[in-house]
Amino acid sequence: MKVGVLGAGQLARMVALAGIPLGLEFIFLDPSKDAGANRLGEALTGDYYDPELLAQLAERADVVTYEFENVPAPVAEFLASHTQVHPAPKALAVAQDRLVEKTFFNDIGIATPQYAAVNSLAELQQVMTTIAYPAILKSRTQGYDGKGQSVLRSADDLSAAWDVLQGVPAIVEVFVPFDREISIVAVRSVSGDIAFYPVAENVHRGGILRVSTALDNDPMQATAENYATRLLEALDYVGVLALELFEVNGTLLVNEFAPRVHNSGHWTIEGAETSQFENHCRAIANLPLGATSLVGYSAMVNFIGGLPDTNALLALPHTHLHLYDKEPRTGRKVAHVTVRADSAAQLAKLLPPIIAMADQVDDS
Repeated sequence: MKVGVLGAGQLARMVALAGIPLGLEFIFLDPSKDAGANRLGEALTGDYYDPELLAQLAERADVVTYEFENVPAPVAEFLASHTQVHPAPKALAVAQDRLVEKTFFNDIGIATPQYAAVNSLAELQQVMTTIAYPAILKSRTQGYDGKGQSVLRSADDLSAAWDVLQGVPAIVEVFVPFDREISIVAVRSVSGDIAFYPVAENVHRGGILRVSTALDNDPMQATAENYATRLLEALDYVGVLALELFEVNGTLLVNEFAPRVHNSGHWTIEGAETSQFENHCRAIANLPLGATSLVGYSAMVNFIGGLPDTNALLALPHTHLHLYDKEPRTGRKVAHVTVRADSAAQLAKLLPPIIAMADQVDDS
């Protein structure tokens, strides 16, 4: 089976690395000829809207998937009219617009923070008479890793925040005083079988994930699974998705979902019986899903902007390095490490020096 992938960055690369041992072949479409996944299969280089390249991809791929949610939805819809596309284009359409996404969550009984749509500075000023400060103003589309967002602490911030968005449609959300941020990675097969990974507790800074720690028997696991199941079934979803949540006083509010393999699930490569990447391949290829149970105690640390001495990293015990073949750049994810330990106490001792090394090269 040949799998087409829209995008050829690190997520596509990790999907291919997991799929090749299953006998899958890959073909990638990406604007960059230097994209990291290209060496793992055939490479189509050009714009996502290029009709000739899309025709080639549709003809040569048995199934198409994507590595990030900002793939143009019309492109996925075109491909779906010629070949299988998993997840279905509807998942992209929902995930790409924060207002549509929040409304969809509420329609299927998933709780979210209070929010409102705003299309002008006057609307924002009016809405903020009913939404308490602090709040967050976000563009409805094209936002990731903290981009397209401004914190509103008082009425004095409204004009400048609106100017930053340059008039694009937006959504304002009440700031959630969460106890912690968690996520759940789930996978659903063509036949409707669903599997869940243990929830992960996440630490963000500047809107970018820094550390993700897998948790066994977390008290929020059942609620997170319930929310993920509702979403998977409502979208008739096939593949891996991640649901990001806030825990507030023992309840969960959903922040957003990613219709793809996710950064907070990278620990599964070494820390789970079957990685999220392999299970995504299994799901879209109509193969049985693999076990998602923990192997030891695991956490993932991102390297943002640059890399420390890789020899020093590799010299650390229980540490597994994944380079993305990307040039260092401010705010860019260039690598991660998974730390796998025999106990929670051992993991807690192993993480601080790695986090310190990550902080030293982080220029975001």
